[in-house]
Amino acid sequence: MLFSLQVLFYRFYMFLLKTSIRVLPFREPRLFTGADSALALCDALATDGTRRLMIVTDAVLVKIGLVEPLRQRLEAAGITVTVFDGVEPDPSVALIEQGLQQLKRDQADAILAIGGGSSIDAAKVIAARATNNKAIRKMEGLFRVFRRPLPLHVIPTTAGTGSEVTIAAVVSDPERQKKMSIIDLKLAPVTACLDGKLMAGLPPGVTAATGMDALTHAVEAYISRNAMKRTDVYAVEATRLIMEHLPQVMDNGNNIESRQQMALASYKAGIAFTQAGVGYVHAISHNFGARYHTPHGLGNAIVLPHVLEFSKTACADRLADLARVSGLDSAGASDMELAERFIHRIREMNAQFGIPTGLEALEDKDIPAIAKAAMAEAHLTYAVPRYMDRPTCEAFIRTIKLPPQPSEDAARAA
Repeated sequence: MLFSLQVLFYRFYMFLLKTSIRVLPFREPRLFTGADSALALCDALATDGTRRLMIVTDAVLVKIGLVEPLRQRLEAAGITVTVFDGVEPDPSVALIEQGLQQLKRDQADAILAIGGGSSIDAAKVIAARATNNKAIRKMEGLFRVFRRPLPLHVIPTTAGTGSEVTIAAVVSDPERQKKMSIIDLKLAPVTACLDGKLMAGLPPGVTAATGMDALTHAVEAYISRNAMKRTDVYAVEATRLIMEHLPQVMDNGNNIESRQQMALASYKAGIAFTQAGVGYVHAISHNFGARYHTPHGLGNAIVLPHVLEFSKTACADRLADLARVSGLDSAGASDMELAERFIHRIREMNAQFGIPTGLEALEDKDIPAIAKAAMAEAHLTYAVPRYMDRPTCEAFIRTIKLPPQPSEDAARAA
């Protein structure tokens, strides 16, 4: 009875949130698309009046030479450029502060993020800290960035997070073993590009994890109770593109056309979940990342089919829609049959891409805390189609634990 009352409260709260979202002034970035669109974005920054720019990226992209042509293009256009390449996966509070200190020393008036979701999220928070004299923890939650950040421009090099269009940034807080979500309309980038050519060199593992991350965004947005007609259009199209093109880029990483379509799918999925929200997949995956440093896309890929299996009785019709656009329809199939085919196809893709069925790092002693934190994140943030109570959530997370794999020596001995 108590849980039923809680669910009614959550759904009423989410109804109010959805009503508010309908009238919020979401803004999409000025967009450049296609091969070499990153260079066109660099040219546009000079004509827009940027004079001192800090690039936020990671050391790997600098080492492989991806950043240098862009830096040279900017400098040729008369922009003074410095590079902060300290970004690591799951950027931490300390890393953000390091970037902020360099930004101040360099007196940059704008930021260009080059990289995956970690670089873009780090750049968002650095830009916000530059104009808001408040600690990062004070920005956690909804609409707590009071002053407009420095102008932020982004060049994503993965097709997954959708950070180039979202209003959110995720920051790791190691002291609290927590990932903080900072959500504010002001965090939306000013300019972005979708350049599939930059993604041709991505390793298969990164391609798979980021692609499944984008699929998770689209699917969770579509089955959310806060989904709207305008978000449905983006979520359905993103799902269609990913189900068609992700297997193709996994077969041939140099397929630029499919890389470009994956970049577009990630962008569309980003628009969808920015407004409709996500769900338990993200709530649980965030906590796997905070405790075990599980890469976000990988965590989402692992958790996604488990959550859909749990949720399908409450959203079979919506999952059936996604099955149809994925080419899984057949005459006479019921919505539940199609929903199960869609979930099965996701499991097949994970297996094909080398994504495990569970998380080996998951420890039984951590499950109560993970369940508590995941529910706290989900229940007053995401309009999930079916709710879990605490015992259900703990039991559910326990099913995701992957037994330890035997060592090569033990396997040979067996």
